[in-house]
Amino acid sequence: MMEDVRVLLASVYSPSIEILSTQSVGGGSINQTLLLTLSNGEKVFLKHNDHPPQDFFKREAAGLRLLGQSATGPRVPRPLAWQSRFLIMEFIQEQAPSADFYPDFGRALADMHRRTQDRYGLDHDNHIGSTPQKNTLEKDGLTFFRDHRLRFQQKLARDRGRLPKSLDLKLDSLFKKLDTILDLTGEQPALVHGDLWSGNYFCDASQRACIFDPAVHFGLRETDLAMMELFGQPPQTFYKAYQEAFPSPFGYSERREIYNLYHLLNHVNLFGSSYLSSVESTVNRFIR
Repeated sequence: MMEDVRVLLASVYSPSIEILSTQSVGGGSINQTLLLTLSNGEKVFLKHNDHPPQDFFKREAAGLRLLGQSATGPRVPRPLAWQSRFLIMEFIQEQAPSADFYPDFGRALADMHRRTQDRYGLDHDNHIGSTPQKNTLEKDGLTFFRDHRLRFQQKLARDRGRLPKSLDLKLDSLFKKLDTILDLTGEQPALVHGDLWSGNYFCDASQRACIFDPAVHFGLRETDLAMMELFGQPPQTFYKAYQEAFPSPFGYSERREIYNLYHLLNHVNLFGSSYLSSVESTVNRFIR
């Protein structure tokens, strides 16, 4: 594999480029990650997977490029080269955040969310983790989120035998009343990261927020905010700055639980039944 990586690096730099050293770095549960030091003095970040889903790294590179087009948004590592089994991208050094980091991050994310298009979705499907993510274009945000986020994960869990019948029926009941829970008046499709938990952002050396490992689409902007509260939570200075820059409609705290149901169902599909109780707890809040 490393010879394939070197050949691809040669197409980015020069034919004489060599890999001087490799260092394993922390990554997720899906891919392996390495920091490569090159003979030109640069360092690059390598993600690899011997058996990825089809077009996995191609779609990730496309997502990084799309997010990176927001000049005033968070920083995004540049994808340098890729093929079926790996992705090479810009290496960004992580730094401990200062007091200003989170307010600046909030404003930057708000700026990114202001980028819009006329329909929800994307011109291609991609992945959230290793799960397929359907980005079928829709004019209506409720239809997009209900059918291509929640119902898609529900069906996947059902087909894999991971969804008890009683919970499956409860989800059906919830989805029938979703229009009374999600008031999306005035909202437009927003460019969202799609999987913005605490492990997918950090502070760079210039105190700028860097986001990566995206599940990009044009969707409901509050889904990014909700995901940031699911596994850990940034300080309130982040949310205050975001809301000052791009206020959410009233009722976000209720909508947040519905948005995160997508991720909980995805975790059922990725990791199994340990997340079913969280799914059921969320559903029970809305159908009693």
